Amino acid sequence: MDKRKYYTYILVLGSLTALGPFSIDMYLPGFEDIAKSLETSVSNVGLSLASYFVGISLGQLLYGPLLDRHGRKKPLYAGLAVYIVSTVICMRAQNINVLIVLRFIQAVGSCAAQVTAMAMVRDLFGPKESAKVLSLLLLVLGASPMIAPTAGGYIVVTWGWRAIFLVLLILGVVILLLSILFLPNSYPADEGFSLRPGPIVRNFISVLAVPQFLIYVFVMALAFSGLLAYVAGSPVIFMGIFHVGKQTYGWIFAFLAVAFIGLSQFNGLLLKRYTSQQVIRVTLTGQVVVGLVFWGFAMAGWLSLGVTIAFLFLFLGFLGFTNPNAAAIAMAPFSKNAGTASSLLGCLQLGIGALASAAVSAAADGTVRPVAGVIAVSSVLALGVLFLGRKRAVVMEEGELGQLGH
Repeated sequence: MDKRKYYTYILVLGSLTALGPFSIDMYLPGFEDIAKSLETSVSNVGLSLASYFVGISLGQLLYGPLLDRHGRKKPLYAGLAVYIVSTVICMRAQNINVLIVLRFIQAVGSCAAQVTAMAMVRDLFGPKESAKVLSLLLLVLGASPMIAPTAGGYIVVTWGWRAIFLVLLILGVVILLLSILFLPNSYPADEGFSLRPGPIVRNFISVLAVPQFLIYVFVMALAFSGLLAYVAGSPVIFMGIFHVGKQTYGWIFAFLAVAFIGLSQFNGLLLKRYTSQQVIRVTLTGQVVVGLVFWGFAMAGWLSLGVTIAFLFLFLGFLGFTNPNAAAIAMAPFSKNAGTASSLLGCLQLGIGALASAAVSAAADGTVRPVAGVIAVSSVLALGVLFLGRKRAVVMEEGELGQLGH
């Protein structure tokens, strides 16, 4: 593959993976304005974020089998069409219940992009190159937390919260056009792949029966859930507790994204000397240490705005290494049913993340303690899963890498 085609694929696939996060991050600064406009509370507006997490989690299971049955592009186009139509209606929502339902539908549409991108990384680049490519995708994905909340803050102040959905509509149309023009159908339609419930369930079970996948997808999902807890709690932390303005909140969010995205770009250099398993063991241990100290500071009441930002920066920095390596190891054994594996990965990752964000909302007490607690607990659980399951996963990598799913 020549360099021009290589980076074109990465740019378009990165745009696909960024669609969902962009749809989450851009409207965060508008929570208070949405609440006033729809005559409801900020906590009820938060339910539209929770419904998005649920939709993007459950929708993964829908697209996995479709990608393996019909190839990669037709399900992608259908999902993007659902996203575009639901975004138009979101822009015109007149009450919070309608917005909550529409955000669920919008999420179901957007997750086609994420599942397709993950499957196509495996199709186009193979298991050995996937970790490096996923790190590069994070660089493109980084446009979301660095640009979306900042832009969202200015959009809300200047044109109102409905304009955010207009921008998301334009983004969805552009990504659809890029996918049509520049992405190959990297996996042909499989007429023998059944879409009946029984075979689909058996196929999901066969993926979950692979120890390497099961172990590393739970490591990834638990570690990543701390990020979604932070996203869900960030409007309350920064605008509610520390009383920063909408634009300032966007800039803080963008700064913290530098840790997650920027540091992850050193992953390729580390992989020249170390394996993905070695990197994960070190970075996940770092997450645990940062999470526990952060929680301790929160419980003691020692957190200022600057100290809170510092802890979140360190946590997200470690996660930027953990996430792509865990995803690459989880996906490595699959070739034929990479779409199904990708959908399960996304469902578990975002499903556990949705639980983490719900826990933050349920435990809200006007302090940083709920977010810090979820980060600490989820990181500890991820490290526990890694060490309890590492022997079986290592056997899979050494003996059967790339041989499953045929």
